[in-house]
Amino acid sequence: MDDIINPENEGDLLAQIEEVEALSSIYGDEWCVIDEASRIFCIKISNDLEESKLTACLQIILPPDYPSAAPPIYQINAAWLRGLERTKLANSLEDLYVDHVGESILYLWVEKIREFLVEKSQSSETVDQPENVDMTTEEEEDDDEDMPDFRSLKLNTENAHLFMDPAKDEEAPPIKHGNTFTDRRSTFQPHLAPVVTPKQVKMVLEKLYENKKLASATHNIYAYRIYCEDKNSFLQDCEDDGETAAGGRLLHLLQILDVRNVMVVVSRWYGGILLGPDRFKHINNCARNILVEEGYTASTDEATKSGAKIKRPKSKKMK
Repeated sequence: MDDIINPENEGDLLAQIEEVEALSSIYGDEWCVIDEASRIFCIKISNDLEESKLTACLQIILPPDYPSAAPPIYQINAAWLRGLERTKLANSLEDLYVDHVGESILYLWVEKIREFLVEKSQSSETVDQPENVDMTTEEEEDDDEDMPDFRSLKLNTENAHLFMDPAKDEEAPPIKHGNTFTDRRSTFQPHLAPVVTPKQVKMVLEKLYENKKLASATHNIYAYRIYCEDKNSFLQDCEDDGETAAGGRLLHLLQILDVRNVMVVVSRWYGGILLGPDRFKHINNCARNILVEEGYTASTDEATKSGAKIKRPKSKKMK
């Protein structure tokens, strides 16, 4: 995997360190380090207005070749941000990146989101606003959004067709369901599907949400990694679905295991008792267990030598 993601880029790492230090100084307590070793960060952004106060949480993963060659992987958590508004904001962030390719972009992104919040609050006198995100406690409220957002920052127009709606006659990939695990009345269950395009990711989510029990889960956290052989790179993304930082941790697990062309969803039904950091351990353990059961980690060592070898156990297990 090292030759794919090029982790030994000292210039980019130095630029990242300097950028993170500057952002920490500028934003103070609003800036949060989730996993420094994995370059995962989060910032709470508000419109700074006393009335119609809005907040959003921007979670960021800095790839090894950012800022020189790759954009940050990002996720915006805000229950009020949906549909066309989410798409509009994502497009504005992508436009900023295109205009500043090769440069540090996070400060511009944060201020663009803040500007978006101000415009949103000024255009609506009353906005239903959930409680502010607290990085140290669990969210007890369920986000009632019908479908979690899974837009990823992919700027190559050659891949645009991959994100289009699937054809009506195209079947969803087969989905495997793992065993449930319960701790202090919270129940976790993993699900896994082979995916080779973001269209299939959408199909898997739609299929899962057809199940009333899964649709009623407090959180459906997911992550996926798709290997593009022609470009020797990955399409990857994740979603917290209200369980702050869980999606990024799940994606990091997939990266560590060097699995590819797979999507993992972990459903959690909240039981009324806060689990603290244990919830992240349970989510990742569930994900790892189903990856092992379905053979995705069997060729992990070989995968660093040949990306194709990981595909054989996957196709056999899932068909």
